Amino acid sequence: MKRIIAAFFNSLAGLRHGFLHEKAVQQEMLLFLVSIPVAPVIAKDVWHLILLWGILLLLLATELLNTGVEQVANRITLEYSDEIKFAKDAGSAAVLLVALIALAVWSVSLYQFWNG
Repeated sequence: MKRIIAAFFNSLAGLRHGFLHEKAVQQEMLLFLVSIPVAPVIAKDVWHLILLWGILLLLLATELLNTGVEQVANRITLEYSDEIKFAKDAGSAAVLLVALIALAVWSVSLYQFWNG
């Protein structure tokens, strides 16, 4: 139980650091906060609501992982490296793919809400 509590507080520290220091994390947290009152209005059922919030949380989680990769890569070296460039580009691509899925989920949901 002690390990679970420590992991929880470490996770909160990671969220806090991301929020305080990373513009993309700030934007995605704001997007999620805006979705808190909006998603229940447009969701057709509880599973739809979970999807709407879940995809934004997945986007935030992917952004945090990408931030972690970038931080480690910068700690290793600030000199150009093909391997480090690929690691950073792969993390960025992961964020892009999840963002596209989130955009699709929210676009279809809003379309269905407005058009019955």
